[in-house]
Amino acid sequence: LFQTHMFLSMMSLLRASYLVSALAPTVALIPGIVSRSVFTGGYFPLKHSTVKSSKQRVQPMRMLGGLFDMLGGGEATLIEPSQALPGRKTKMGNISGSRHYVLGTDQEAVPEGHKVAVFANGCFWGSEKGIWRLPAGITSTAVGYCAGFTPNPTYEEACSGRTGHTEGVRVVYNPEEVSFVDILRWFWEAHDPCSGMGQGNDRGTQYRSGFYYFDDDQKRLIEASKDAYEKQLGRPITTEIAAASDYDQYGGLWYFAELYHQQYLAKPGARPYCSAQPQGVSLPDFDHWAPDDLKEKYKPTLPEAFWKAHAPRKGCSVVNSPNEPIKPGQW
Repeated sequence: LFQTHMFLSMMSLLRASYLVSALAPTVALIPGIVSRSVFTGGYFPLKHSTVKSSKQRVQPMRMLGGLFDMLGGGEATLIEPSQALPGRKTKMGNISGSRHYVLGTDQEAVPEGHKVAVFANGCFWGSEKGIWRLPAGITSTAVGYCAGFTPNPTYEEACSGRTGHTEGVRVVYNPEEVSFVDILRWFWEAHDPCSGMGQGNDRGTQYRSGFYYFDDDQKRLIEASKDAYEKQLGRPITTEIAAASDYDQYGGLWYFAELYHQQYLAKPGARPYCSAQPQGVSLPDFDHWAPDDLKEKYKPTLPEAFWKAHAPRKGCSVVNSPNEPIKPGQW
């Protein structure tokens, strides 16, 4: 009764027409009357016809998300695979053959000799932009839904908390031009990896921090860097670290998000929003934490001067940075 009273009180403070438009896309996802998982910080596009209208993130949804978490007794918990939405066999439309809005490359292709990295560190808009701006070696980036249990989820479904996915970034990179540890360093420094199920005002399992490895070298580097960064921060890191193959039983680790989400911050009419919370703390020097047998193969390609000039700053400053990649030597 208390929760119902509080919910009705909050609803009365919002304009009915605005709230209804925000909630409309989620009606089909609400089990019973209200599920707390629906209000875990998700934000829902009002329309999907244009970039400007489809990507108005609704502030009341994020506000209600935080309030419902408090009323529900704490942080959101990951849904059980058996309780996840069923999903579908059909892949996301309009992704096949699409080109990166900034780099002009195929968003799906992994050229010979290239590798893939997949991570999650808050709202995927800003997470993706920070990586595509690295000065060399980034062939393509894409945003999507990773580490969940529902095949081919939609944005609304992922935001409901009922698919188990977190908003992620897929990076296709040339290891001859950029080291995996440079991508890894950007990941750590671009958010608060100690914040549990969320980043900033965006709360819910769909905003949890995670890095997912494709081979043993990636696993060892992720884990070693985590231990080093945890000591620097002085707080326990809650980042999820798991093998990409762990999700094969659910159809795979990665599903592309809708086309309007891809490189969103570079598109006309985009809202400069980012929920990530960079801590302004640098990852310790590579030689101090890297496994000895991996130091030569994975030594950083970006000099310390780059990080002094372009490392993530508090306040998620990447949203206001130029869209073009940083030019080599521009530091």
